[in-house]
Amino acid sequence: MSFSVHRRSTSASNMHVLTFLRQTEPETQEISRAAEVFQTTLQVLKNRARQRYKREVTTSELSECLIPLQSITCPQDDDDKYRTITGLCNNRQNPLWGAANTPFVRWLPAEYEDEEREPKGWNPGRLYNGFQLPLVRQVSQEILRSCSKPSDDAFSQMLVEWGQYINHDITFTAQSPGTAMRMSGVDCLNTCENVHPCFPIKCGEQDCLPFTRSAPACFVNCTSDVRQALQRQQMNIITSFIDASLVYGSTPKQQASLRDLSSDEGKLAVNERLKDPKGRDYLPFVASLPSPCRQDPNDVDGERVECFAAGDTRVNEGLPLTVLHTLFFREHNRIAGELKRINCHWSSETVYQEARKIIGALHQIITMRDYMPKILDQESFDHYIGPYEGYDETVDPSASNVFATAAFRFGHPTISPILMRLDEKFQEHKCFPHLRLHQTLFSQWRIVKEGGIEPILRGMIGVAARTVSPDMLVTEEVAQKLVVLNIPREMDLGSLNLQRGRDHGLPGYNDWRVFCGLSPIKTLDHLKSIVKDTSVAEKILKIYKHLDNIDVWFGGIIESFNPNSRIGPLFSCLMGKQMKALRDGDRFWWEAENVFTQQQKAELSKTSLSRIICDNTDIKEVHPDAFRFEKYPSGYLCCDDIPSINLEAWREEKH
Repeated sequence: MSFSVHRRSTSASNMHVLTFLRQTEPETQEISRAAEVFQTTLQVLKNRARQRYKREVTTSELSECLIPLQSITCPQDDDDKYRTITGLCNNRQNPLWGAANTPFVRWLPAEYEDEEREPKGWNPGRLYNGFQLPLVRQVSQEILRSCSKPSDDAFSQMLVEWGQYINHDITFTAQSPGTAMRMSGVDCLNTCENVHPCFPIKCGEQDCLPFTRSAPACFVNCTSDVRQALQRQQMNIITSFIDASLVYGSTPKQQASLRDLSSDEGKLAVNERLKDPKGRDYLPFVASLPSPCRQDPNDVDGERVECFAAGDTRVNEGLPLTVLHTLFFREHNRIAGELKRINCHWSSETVYQEARKIIGALHQIITMRDYMPKILDQESFDHYIGPYEGYDETVDPSASNVFATAAFRFGHPTISPILMRLDEKFQEHKCFPHLRLHQTLFSQWRIVKEGGIEPILRGMIGVAARTVSPDMLVTEEVAQKLVVLNIPREMDLGSLNLQRGRDHGLPGYNDWRVFCGLSPIKTLDHLKSIVKDTSVAEKILKIYKHLDNIDVWFGGIIESFNPNSRIGPLFSCLMGKQMKALRDGDRFWWEAENVFTQQQKAELSKTSLSRIICDNTDIKEVHPDAFRFEKYPSGYLCCDDIPSINLEAWREEKH
């Protein structure tokens, strides 16, 4: 069946539902358009110059795409008390490090088939180590697909959901803008040909899944030659720092749109139409109405629940993600209200910035203290991250391409096909039964009309996380029924991840093992020892033909876990290296000198995700560590017994 036939069988309304997801800010769209024009123009100029001069031509000041570093003025002293919303000037010597709308860093050089921008698999006849690369759909269908996974009795489902949530604080890759399609004259939803920016996922001779390449990044080093300028890099459109940018945004315009500027309390704007059953606030609706989020099919009165607005436009992707966004949005307003009570002389701006600073610190503490030691084993944590020794201005905190595109996608195999909703006794909710994953996507009405965030939140902390075995890697719910972007058919997460890695020119699995000081996999027996499953190892070699051809994301997820870890040796290295850079290269890290007082640090150390749940929901009993799983009521404490931060440490006498 051809792709066009598939498309005709899909409803137009279903397509419209998803056009909204992952919208990018105007600043990002402008940079993406400039980068596309920049690359296309340089390709033309390069070809003409080569023909005329019979050599490569060097240049500088090539286009508006270039960012003039000398035009960036970083604030000093008293004006530098808080982070910029864009991440600029965190490092005063290198103001673009970690900032929004800048390229992902490369820890290994990109590998493109033309050395510039054509991804692996672009040219069908191209051989790698004597063999063609397997189709990513084949790898996904023959190895990654599964129907179920065992549970992990040590950790709760919250460990999985936090991984996605905090990932959205660190990385966000933009798709190529419509400009690129107009320039090439193709529509990526309607072609099975590799025509830039379309790189469709082949499903056979005549069928494919649509795939649009990631947007190129603007070239920021104006001293290099055309060859370096032409090589395609991808852009992180949010700040790389763990700074709660998914709560506040990464551009001034986005930040302003999320604030309640009508009062002097420094709070975030709330939903003016809806409250939860206990009168608590929901996130505001998006400005452009009606939004494309799904609606209750049984709603007779036609009362719409629109998409929610937050600092990250992916907030509506799934209900657990929306729940965590709601939790920290409420926590900001709770803290802001308390800070204003304690310091009534503070301006709205001071209250907002101090609350934002605290919320950023909470994200850092929960991630580095409570989350990462459960993902890495202690030995790997100590080796790759180690104790904090202060801010290091020589460390680039920018997110790396391999981290964003492969390593931090380690949790995709642990996605649960069922969203559990539990009652006050952590039993299946009688009114709101469990849901299949595909029923929860862009369905914010289920929060508003089906009991608020509490039933879902209890399911996140009161249900064991799913784990991974090599013969059961990706659930059917994301292998066949994933709803993505504006694509008018259900997609396959495994195929998307593999294709994205090739799109970004990531070197192969063995190259990254060598980068991390691990021995490359050279024999089937070695692969069997890594995978710990003979039949799966044999199937991998049969499909890839050569072990050097294994894609890095796939190689990382098939490795057997390190003891007391959720990942294997390769991803332990890549995750650890990135997390250390995000911590050590952040001038505003919560433990850094002069960011908080010693008394404030002592109070912040008392924080926990469990306490935040207690303070912002109707849940009365929690496990003291929300990432740990114990069957209720074993190990659960009354919220009154969970330590809390005393904000009196932020009291400031009026001058």
